[in-house]
Amino acid sequence: MYKSIIPIIAATGWISLSEFFRNEVLVKSLWVAHYRALGLTFPDAPINGAVWGVWSLAFATFVYLISKKYDARRATLVAWFAAFPLMWISLGDLGILPLATLWAAVPLSLLETFVAVLIIKKLLS
Repeated sequence: MYKSIIPIIAATGWISLSEFFRNEVLVKSLWVAHYRALGLTFPDAPINGAVWGVWSLAFATFVYLISKKYDARRATLVAWFAAFPLMWISLGDLGILPLATLWAAVPLSLLETFVAVLIIKKLLS
């Protein structure tokens, strides 16, 4: 059990930091402006951060499971495609995805996923 908890927690920390940096530092103004244009307020209450923490834990757990089966390249691609494009399609369908965020989101989410895979693989070896 210890052998699986530590890699998942470490990857969760990395994913949380990566998500925070991308969405709160790099592109938050795009999110806020997009929501304002829709007549909405961007949801950034503490509960929203907590939900993203749960998402990070769920994603890290998925990355852990995939990383045990595949090499780093395949694990990265499988995990990334399972999480990010599907999320963006859903947000786009709801009309709440600012497409201008994708310039940062695509490469940084690939990096986020790859580093999460490397963290897990390193801690499993």
